[in-house]
Parts: sequence; C-alpha cells; structure tokens
Amino acid sequence: MNPSVSKRKKFKNWRMSRPFWGATLSLLAGIIILYIPIQLLNIAFAPGNMVVIGLIFGGLIILMGALGYFYPKFNVVFGIVTIFLSVLSVMGALGGFLIGTILGIVGGSLSIAWKYEMIHPNNEIGALSNAEVAASSVLSEETTQK
Repeated sequence: MNPSVSKRKKFKNWRMSRPFWGATLSLLAGIIILYIPIQLLNIAFAPGNMVVIGLIFGGLIILMGALGYFYPKFNVVFGIVTIFLSVLSVMGALGGFLIGTILGIVGGSLSIAWKYEMIHPNNEIGALSNAEVAASSVLSEETTQK
C-alpha cells in the first residue's frame, strides 16, 4: 500500500471512476419511494392494492442505484431503468410525494450522462492542475479540428 496516497485521494479516484452522484441520488430516490408503501403496508394490505407495486418499484430503484456503483459500464441501462421506474412509481407509491420521482429522474439522468475519461497524470516537476488539463484538452481539440 502506498502511504503517500491519502484515503481522501483514494475515495476521489473511486468516485470519479463510476457514476457516483447518479447512483447516490437513485438510492435516495428509492428510499423515499419505499417510505410510503412501507407505512401503508400494515393498514392497506389487501388483494388488488397498489402498495405492492410501490414496494417493487422502490426496491428496484434501490437495486439500480447500488448496481451503478459496482458495474459502471452499464450506466446507461441503469439510468434508463431508474427513470422509467421513477415515473411509474407515481402509480404505486405516489412517487414518494413526487420528491422520490424527481430525485429518480435526476439520478437516472446523471447516470446516463456520466462518461469515464482516463486522465494521465503528468509526472514532471511543473505538473498541470486539473483546470489546466481541462483547458489543454480543449485547446488540443481545437488544433486538431483545423
């Protein structure tokens, strides 16, 4: 283990290698969507009730959020399924009073939009900062287009 790399840097590297915010918001949306059916389960558990659908949708949204952490290559699939289930959760769980639906749509959108880009660190003495690396990549794209 390299002692020069801090825990904060390791977490940042792990976070940047996956759709972290999309998966986190999806987990939060699933928890909020599950809250209503769990509260209604004791008093409204009857055949033909929509509470079970709310439990299934909330559970699947939590599953999509958790899988987003472990399988970042499938971020588009997880994002689409999260958005789809979040919109449908209005039917079975009131969408967590629509807060869960909005968080699910935003989390799914962030998962879809996430793209992994490998940035090679510069090991020279005058290493570039992140802003300089971003600016140099824009400049290099402009020069290749000419």
